[in-house]
Amino acid sequence: MTETSARDNPPIWVEHLKKYYQVHDKEVGLRGSLKSFVSRKYRDVKAVDDISFEIGMGEIVGFLGPNGAGKTTTLKMLSGLLYPSAGEARVLGFKPNERKPEYLRRMTLVMGQKQQLNWDLPAIETFLVNQAIYEIPDEKYNKTLTELTELLDLAPLLRKQVRKLSLGERMKCELAAALLHLPQVLFLDEPTIGLDVTMQTKIRQFVAEYNRRYHATVILTSHYMADVTALCKRVIVIHHGKLMYDGSLDALSARIAPHKLVRVELSSALNGHALAGYGQVLKAEGQRVELLVPRAQTSGVAARILGELPVADLTIEDPPIEDVISRVFEEGAMAREWDGETEQEMPK
Repeated sequence: MTETSARDNPPIWVEHLKKYYQVHDKEVGLRGSLKSFVSRKYRDVKAVDDISFEIGMGEIVGFLGPNGAGKTTTLKMLSGLLYPSAGEARVLGFKPNERKPEYLRRMTLVMGQKQQLNWDLPAIETFLVNQAIYEIPDEKYNKTLTELTELLDLAPLLRKQVRKLSLGERMKCELAAALLHLPQVLFLDEPTIGLDVTMQTKIRQFVAEYNRRYHATVILTSHYMADVTALCKRVIVIHHGKLMYDGSLDALSARIAPHKLVRVELSSALNGHALAGYGQVLKAEGQRVELLVPRAQTSGVAARILGELPVADLTIEDPPIEDVISRVFEEGAMAREWDGETEQEMPK
């Protein structure tokens, strides 16, 4: 396969990708240490185990899974930091592990737990180093820096020593440093980890605006489900290195959690038995009631409640997405290849 433009192929294409490690198993104690000098035992760890997917131009896709699921390993393979054990990946028409300069100029990997900024220097110094590394012309560099400074409110931070910045301020500078060359593909690994709620919101807004302005393709991993629900219409879920689900976030919620949460504020209190006919009563405290109602019956039940009860307010919500994802892991939802198409086998 020759290098081709992203216009002709999906920006990210992954086929049967695998990454296996050999891990030394040592017995405990001095006896085990001595035995390991003579005869070592190894076992294979399947960090990524035969996953396939495609991501289109301009998509923001949530890449979800518990710790150890293989998320970061996959991103490292796609960014060229790790060589796959088997399978193939193409990003913007390039083989990532070849790490060609033309490829590296068009992608970026941001890891919330790693930093590229020099601890003892102002962030602007790292920006100038990146300008030289990516061979960004002065005019383009100055224009991009101005845009990123406005989007991330960096003006008061650029000339402060990095060690004197807060975690949120450092993360904003990390993002700017990683995006000075205006990459077309962003691999964001826990970009909001450890940040307070206000800063998380600002980072989400920035990612959405960057995607809108530059039509960039984004893979986002996060343990903060608010990041995913705010930015991603599509999610890929992996567990123990295997693909479990690839599709709409709404569809996942609908299939895993086939109920709606109906919250009712009454103008006068009723006992729980009077509400049981409308759905499963989760909570009945004074004038506040929470009901779990089958998704298909929600509109009819809501109409009945409004017509038959003294309602002051009524809201209908999906269950928290954290609960939805947890059920995927707990119930072992799997995806399989069948007749060339991916069929998701979700819990009933």
